[in-house]
Amino acid sequence: MDQTWRAEKVLAGLGFSKEDMDRPPGHFSGGFQVRLNLARLLVSDTDLLILDEPTNYLDVVAIRWLEKFFLTWKGELLLVTHDRSFMDSVITHTMGIHRQRVRKMEGKTGKYYSQIAQEEEIHERSRINIERKRRQTEDFIRKFRAKARLVGLVQSRIRTLEKQKVPERLGTIKTLDFSFRWAPFEARMLLETENLAFGWSVSQPALFSGLRLRVSRGDRIAVVGSNGKGKTTLLRVINGELERSSGEVKIHGKTRIGFFGQTNIQRLETMRTVVEELVAADPDRSLEKSRAIAGKMMFEGDAALKKIGVLSGGEKSRVLLGRMLLEPHNLLLLDEPTNHLDMDSAEALLEALEEFEGAVIIVTHNEMFLHRLAQRLVVFDRGRPFVFEGTYDRFLDEVGWWAENISEDQGRDRPLSVQHGFAEPSRESISIRQKGRTQSRKETKRETRKERARILQERSRRIAPLQEESARLERLIGELEIRIKMTNDQLIRASAEKNGEKITELSRDLHGLNQDVERCYDDLMAVSHQLEKARKEWDGKIENSDR
Repeated sequence: MDQTWRAEKVLAGLGFSKEDMDRPPGHFSGGFQVRLNLARLLVSDTDLLILDEPTNYLDVVAIRWLEKFFLTWKGELLLVTHDRSFMDSVITHTMGIHRQRVRKMEGKTGKYYSQIAQEEEIHERSRINIERKRRQTEDFIRKFRAKARLVGLVQSRIRTLEKQKVPERLGTIKTLDFSFRWAPFEARMLLETENLAFGWSVSQPALFSGLRLRVSRGDRIAVVGSNGKGKTTLLRVINGELERSSGEVKIHGKTRIGFFGQTNIQRLETMRTVVEELVAADPDRSLEKSRAIAGKMMFEGDAALKKIGVLSGGEKSRVLLGRMLLEPHNLLLLDEPTNHLDMDSAEALLEALEEFEGAVIIVTHNEMFLHRLAQRLVVFDRGRPFVFEGTYDRFLDEVGWWAENISEDQGRDRPLSVQHGFAEPSRESISIRQKGRTQSRKETKRETRKERARILQERSRRIAPLQEESARLERLIGELEIRIKMTNDQLIRASAEKNGEKITELSRDLHGLNQDVERCYDDLMAVSHQLEKARKEWDGKIENSDR
């Protein structure tokens, strides 16, 4: 009985109704087949779950339930997902592939991206600094190569150059970078619906009815709710693809709609290339414009000649977004635009939507988009659609999802944490075992960082004066050699003029300058030896601290 109850709780959390519990698995759609497979894993007794895109085919309510489930999960979780909001809610560490290397670090995705950006900035600064020092060393070698007394020092500098590795310049990583074109609109209302209703047939209940919606310039409206309730259908009715059952859809004469629909992806011509698909959708049939947009969608050069049929789901989504860039719009209708998009592309899309001057109506289960973008909601919940005049955060605080409210009420009668090993969901709940495992690693890393920082500080304190003295002597030698050359030139002119008094004075000056430059060479050699010895000593200490 306990296992049955647990299975029913998991299935209910993933969106299965009471009636679904008794249906044969083969009667469910492909999306619910995926949910069944996920449920089978969640109820199994295992120490490690490896999940690849578990939120695919899940609606926002099921995703929120899954977040709470994983927050109480006692085992280990290895998760692949492009839903950044979901990932950040359940993980303790982030692992990513960056520049063909696998990187893992403690913390959320924000820390991961910030750390990589900081490391690459340091890498670039170090590269520039090393190249600058190499040029200085090369100048020194050219300047003093002919000086017999400094042959040892010059050879040492040459060996240093040969051993020194110059960090490679980091290549630019291609990311989605675009903006939607704005079609000017001066009126107040782009679109409005009155008592809008739709049903597939008169014998079936209507998916929605009595819907009243006003859409003005700058609106950001999210359509949210469980799958199969009519969210996509609503967008298709507004766009004129489906005939409404009753009510009105009033669209202003200057409203220009851009529509991104999942069915539109399926309608892409598989035998066309990317650029051919864009040209076919362009009213101007401009190859140049289509090529430019293909580049914005990360199809540069020969990539724009790839056939649609060989593209991945994410690439096809980018092609469809590219088609929307061909013409200016003032109202965007977007049906699950983040499906198949990676994190960087989804972030680029979100930024483009935030900057768009027109209105946006978006169907999405991605809570990052809901939290950052939505100003109003059309909610499919409690058996009907309704408009909520407020942000997604306000909706969660003031109304909430019916399934979550019911779950909480049932939880008061039957505490999950006691009877079935599920702790009460909390975003702060990380297992004691995870904390214990990471605490000692944190302390060790902290001490190592402190020791390394102390050594680096002391190294700088000891070596900096020697570097400054070496640089000062090199400048002084350069200045003295300029003066020696000028004095030689004056001496030649005095000899030509047979000016004995001037010849004597200049010869005395030249002798003094040569003595000065010889002393500087001796000092420079001594300082250089001290500097090389100090560097070896402190580099060894740094290497030992890293072990």
